[in-house]
Amino acid sequence: MARRGLGTWLREGVWEIPLRRYLALLVAACLVTGLVLAVRTLTHDDRSCAPGVVRPKDSDECVGVTTTAYDFGHPQLRDTVRAIERENGRLKPGSYVTVAMMLPYTATAAASLSDIQHELQGAYLAQYRANHDSNGEAPAIRLVLANPGATGAHWRQMVDRLAHMTTTSDRLRAVAGVGQSTDNNKKAVRELTRLGIPVVGSSITADDLANGQGDKDPFPGLARVSPTNTDEARALASFAKVGAGKALLVYDKPGDPYTRTLQKSFAALIKGSPYEPQPFTPPADRTQEGTTANTFRQITHLVCDTSKETDTILFAGRHTQLRQFINALGGRGCQERKFTVLTGDEGSYLTGEKDLDRAALRHNLAVRYTALAHPDAWVRDPARTGGSAADAQVLQQQLASGKRRPVGPIGPVALEDGQLIIAYDAVQLAVHGIREAVPDGRKIPALADVGLQWPQVKGSLRVGGASGWICLDVHGNPYDKAVPIVELSPEGGSRFVRIAWPEGKPPAKECLPPS
Repeated sequence: MARRGLGTWLREGVWEIPLRRYLALLVAACLVTGLVLAVRTLTHDDRSCAPGVVRPKDSDECVGVTTTAYDFGHPQLRDTVRAIERENGRLKPGSYVTVAMMLPYTATAAASLSDIQHELQGAYLAQYRANHDSNGEAPAIRLVLANPGATGAHWRQMVDRLAHMTTTSDRLRAVAGVGQSTDNNKKAVRELTRLGIPVVGSSITADDLANGQGDKDPFPGLARVSPTNTDEARALASFAKVGAGKALLVYDKPGDPYTRTLQKSFAALIKGSPYEPQPFTPPADRTQEGTTANTFRQITHLVCDTSKETDTILFAGRHTQLRQFINALGGRGCQERKFTVLTGDEGSYLTGEKDLDRAALRHNLAVRYTALAHPDAWVRDPARTGGSAADAQVLQQQLASGKRRPVGPIGPVALEDGQLIIAYDAVQLAVHGIREAVPDGRKIPALADVGLQWPQVKGSLRVGGASGWICLDVHGNPYDKAVPIVELSPEGGSRFVRIAWPEGKPPAKECLPPS
């Protein structure tokens, strides 16, 4: 038989069936592989939100540290985070250190989001000023956003990420902000400072989230720009002349670091009062309504039962409960009697609160609080010492620039709640500590050296904050810091009343804390 070539075999179909089977198997294999990959893709739980930010197991919150223009799903933050990203993008590699602004960016309550928006705007304006208006001082400042979750429950994941950034080209050198004085934030600050990461608190006021209590420093490297609750209460007392027989205390039970220390400070002011303090128990998440309004309606009856000489109510609680209490007082039986509610800086949250019954403020009721800062403080109540209109004007100039490029836009701003101002000052203090820690001949400070600068921030080395002078004692607490007294207005917003001082008077021009 003659030998046939390959072409003959193919033409005669000798390989036709095996080839078809081969192609069929190949197609089937491809389909199976694609199906497996598709199933894996569909079943894989992608927990990432943005670079450095993920959803922890069993949570829908995006937590961690974002280094991009990620707004955590809140459009009202978008303009500011984009401005931060533009500024960060201008920095040359190796020329900067990083400051993280720690706030609960995944909060959902309107008052909390407004607070976060304003603090972030203030932090950015301080960053921009440090990079463009400091005569070329080094290092440049890169700003990132650190989120421990709405209630701070995921603080550990955030702290781990921040700690890693101290050893990388990020060169993290400080954490600013922190947010409210809560138990979770207290844990986060304790761990950050244990790791040697300096922290500058903007709006934390709880006495037990501060150093120097009993001459102990449980948070080494912590500095603050806001006075403690005790100092706020002392300033309030010097202003209002609170008497034991004329005041009733209403307080959060069991409380949190802010409300507990405020309660303790208020109780000390009215020691010997003939009236038993009245407790209320809010939800664990104090931004929630709960059933506390019912309790407040009952307390208003007790308010009316006090003697006619009683005209002051000291309120140690968070802003949601304060709003409920004010609304209840608006419907009290003794409308003819005048009362003044005095409280801490949480009152600032109510300046734009839509659910506040403003009509209550027209029924012989005044609500005054100790603000962290106020835009009218140095304009309407200029002091010889303790702060200046000139320092406050610097921020006003930054705000004007922030309306357009290259600085802005940063979105609508509001200053009445004081949050933008106090965050601006917190980042200013962080920048001061970072740059004072730079060794001769170098441009980048060691992490361990930044927190060592706080005891020297006094005298001629004080920081001229927009909220007032920042003169720190050896524990990192502001000495005799200006405390604006602010009153909620029936027409909306608030009005500045007067600056008060923890020491009863402004600090001396040297601003040197006594021993």
